[in-house]
Amino acid sequence: MDQVKLGIVGFGIMGERLVRSAFPHPTVRLAGVWDPSPEAVARLAATESGAPMLADAEAVIAACDALYIAAPPAAHLPLARAALRAGRAVLLEKPLATDRGDAAAFIAEVEREKARAAVNFPMASSPAVAQLAAWREAGAVGAPQQLRISTEFARWPRGWQQEAAGWLARREEGGFTREVVSHFLFLTRRQLGPLELVSAQVEYPAGGGSETAVSAELRAGGVPVLLSGSVGRITADEANSWTLTGAAGSIRLRDWSYAERLDPQGNWQAAPDALPNPAMRPQALRAQMEKLAALTRGEPQNLATPREAFEVQEMVERILAA
Repeated sequence: MDQVKLGIVGFGIMGERLVRSAFPHPTVRLAGVWDPSPEAVARLAATESGAPMLADAEAVIAACDALYIAAPPAAHLPLARAALRAGRAVLLEKPLATDRGDAAAFIAEVEREKARAAVNFPMASSPAVAQLAAWREAGAVGAPQQLRISTEFARWPRGWQQEAAGWLARREEGGFTREVVSHFLFLTRRQLGPLELVSAQVEYPAGGGSETAVSAELRAGGVPVLLSGSVGRITADEANSWTLTGAAGSIRLRDWSYAERLDPQGNWQAAPDALPNPAMRPQALRAQMEKLAALTRGEPQNLATPREAFEVQEMVERILAA
């Protein structure tokens, strides 16, 4: 079967990461990229991908079968609608949108028209998440009793995100709850069920900056969830964990890529094939591209749906508004 032609709008951190991590790919090839930044041309050339920098977003949509939207959040839905009108599949970065009403309208459009749209939550294709699910299926946790989510950062945005600090550091669109906690809420929703907010507290700096600390109590499928996150309390760039405890034992996802299981002596043991995140990320992103090809062809896949992404976004915004 012919390769699916992928177009990318937005060649910042996420667009470049996808190209460097997932390509060349057996079922997807790069058809074109557009980013308004002059520096993006040099960055694209440095990837040695052979993908052309096209004149504008319309040219990318015309050249592709599927569009990956890695632009800032305010541009997500206008680009997605343009691509869907042209008969393309779309993979959006999260958050889905900056306007709640527009996001809800977009979901209604997608579901009514059975449009080929998904949102890029790589945990849908993470080998470490697959290991956690396998352990649960084998009875390692039993009936879930509690989930703890922790996300800590030395600074925000993280060191590798400084080029996007203009919006990632601002309260309107940025912050670690939207950018990082959302991934763990997606994982929680997939593993345990619908999310409910019980209570939350958020600390903001003066001057319109994004949050510096978050704590929240939620429920997911009836299971208590305790969430915490902060900036400036650790010296490492970041540390995170998703720890599920049940009647039969505990498992966790640590630092994005380590699936670990608590042994009878109380020590965390990593899966034999566990990898650090830089080594695991290409596996997850290549699998995401395989699933995007399936979406484009109308075949089964388990990418995050716009409705799932919207549910996560709604919970994030409720937490941030506390």
